[in-house]
Amino acid sequence: MRSRLWISEYPCLSVFICGLILPLVTVAADTYPNRPIRFIVPLTAGAGSDTTARAVAQKLGEILGHQVVVDNRPGAAGNIGLELAAKSPPDGYTIVLVSASNTVNPALIKVPFDLVRDFAPVSQLTAQPYALTVHVSVPAKSIREFVELARSKPRTLTYGSSGTGGLSHLASELFAQMTKIEWIHVPYKGGAAGINDLLGGQINSQFTTLIGTVQHVKSGRLRWLALSTAQRSRAAPDLPTIAESGVPGFDVGGWYGVLAPAKTPPATVKLLSESIVKALKAPDVGERFAADGSEPVGRTPENFAAYIKSEIARWAKVVKEIGIKAE
Repeated sequence: MRSRLWISEYPCLSVFICGLILPLVTVAADTYPNRPIRFIVPLTAGAGSDTTARAVAQKLGEILGHQVVVDNRPGAAGNIGLELAAKSPPDGYTIVLVSASNTVNPALIKVPFDLVRDFAPVSQLTAQPYALTVHVSVPAKSIREFVELARSKPRTLTYGSSGTGGLSHLASELFAQMTKIEWIHVPYKGGAAGINDLLGGQINSQFTTLIGTVQHVKSGRLRWLALSTAQRSRAAPDLPTIAESGVPGFDVGGWYGVLAPAKTPPATVKLLSESIVKALKAPDVGERFAADGSEPVGRTPENFAAYIKSEIARWAKVVKEIGIKAE
C-alpha cells in the first residue's frame, strides 16, 4: 500500500513531477500540424488551378508530415470556396487557393468577403503569362507591326476573351489603352471557346495561355507575338515580352497563391509559407509547372499581402477608367 501513496506524502515532489509532465503534454497538443490539412480549391477538378494545387499539396504534405487534402468547391467565380475558407477556424488546418481573378472581382461584382480583411496571405505559388496570339492570316509578326495595323484600321481587328471582366479581357483593354488602338471585343464563355474561333479565323487575336495554344503555334495555324508578363518564360524563352516590344510597363499575367483564414497564428502562417517555398523548389514540382507554362514564385506572407493589395488597387483603377461592367 505504501508504494501507491508515497507521492502523496511528499507534496513538493508531486508538484515537481507535474511541472515536468504538463509542459510536455501542452507541447504535444500544440504541435502543428498534427492532422491532415484541407486545401480548398474554388474551381473544378482538372482545371489548371486544380493541377497546380495538387502538385503543391502532395509535396507540402511530404514536408509537413501530414496529408494535405484538396477539396474542390467550385461556383460563383471562385467565391463559394473562398467564403467557406474565410469562415473556417483560423487554426492552420484550412487553406485556400486564390487566383489573380479574385483581385479583379471586387471591382466588378459584390463578393461575400474582403480579400484583405478576411484572410491571412501565405505565399504566391505561380505566375502564368499570356501570349498575344493571332491567326496566321493576320500579317503582323511583331507587336509593333500589330499596333501599326490596328491603328491603320480602327475597330477592324477583333479579339476574343474568356468573358467580360476576365483577366484576358482586362489585359486586352489595358493593351488598347496603352497603345492607343481600337479593336472589337468578342467575349466567350471560357478561353477555349475563343481559341476555337481563333483557329477558324472568326476572330483575329486573343490573349491565350501558352499551354492552350502551343500545339497550334507549332503546327503553323496560330502565331504568338509576345508575352504579357514583364519577364520572359522558360516555356518560350525566345518569345519577347510586350513591354520590351515597344509597350514599356505592360505586365499582366495569371497567378495562383495560398491564403489562410484571418487570425491564423502568425507562426503557423510562417511555417506554411516556408514549407510552400520549399515545395516550389522541388525539381518535380517545377517540371509540372513548366509543362503548363507556369513559373514557380514563392513569397513571404508580408510580401504576398502587399502584392494582393497592389493588385486589387490596380485593377479597380483599370476597371473604372475603362468603364467595364460585369455581365
